[in-house]
Amino acid sequence: MAYGQFAFIYDHLMEDVPYDKWVEYVKSIKGRHAKGKQDFSIVDVGCGTGEMTIRFAKEGWKVSGVDLSESMLAVAHEKSVQAGVTIPYFEQNMTELDGFAGTDCVTIFCDSLNYLRTEEEIRETFNRVYTQLAHGGLFMFDVHSLFKMSQIFVNSTFTNVEEEVSYIWNCFAGEEANSVEHELSFFVLDEESGQYSRFDEVHYQRTHSVDLYKKWLEEAGFELLSLTGDFSMEHLADQAERVFFAARKI
Repeated sequence: MAYGQFAFIYDHLMEDVPYDKWVEYVKSIKGRHAKGKQDFSIVDVGCGTGEMTIRFAKEGWKVSGVDLSESMLAVAHEKSVQAGVTIPYFEQNMTELDGFAGTDCVTIFCDSLNYLRTEEEIRETFNRVYTQLAHGGLFMFDVHSLFKMSQIFVNSTFTNVEEEVSYIWNCFAGEEANSVEHELSFFVLDEESGQYSRFDEVHYQRTHSVDLYKKWLEEAGFELLSLTGDFSMEHLADQAERVFFAARKI
């Protein structure tokens, strides 16, 4: 999926997203299961505009970013230069992840995995991640919960009105079980003309039960280390909106 024009206003719309909490999550899992690891290497899959990727690099880790969107990667590269960190970025589909053999950690955060349409794509992604990790390497990802899909997204409308960027975001049940189609209309101010331009995007997401994700991890060869929700390191609440998985290659 390519984000098109969306990539260039993405950071403005996501400025309140708690990226630092994802970093703390990774640090916590690393501290528990790879505490003594020197020269920690991490591949940030679905890196988008590099917000977390840059934060990972500032932790002193050896970081690579992977995304399917060329325009997202262009923004990420520019931001990395401005931040004074050197990060290689690669345009790849996560189902075809390659070129990172022996890495210590792979992350797929911000519900990027939910953009895969089929169960086979998820299984293939897990298999590709497994082949890229070193023995004992860590795999961390998050997904939307079934609760969030059915109780928060489906048949909901979200709006935001600001001077520079406004949007209308409608959510509808998708054709597949536990899927959502996000229809977004953006209105972006052109500072020179003072006029607004409209563009539209459709985004698709699908999630699955916790048991299925656990099953697919096991089939790929992973050991599940923790299962938590909404950035908690201790438990997964029934109405958690975001489910976190941490696994290890065995």
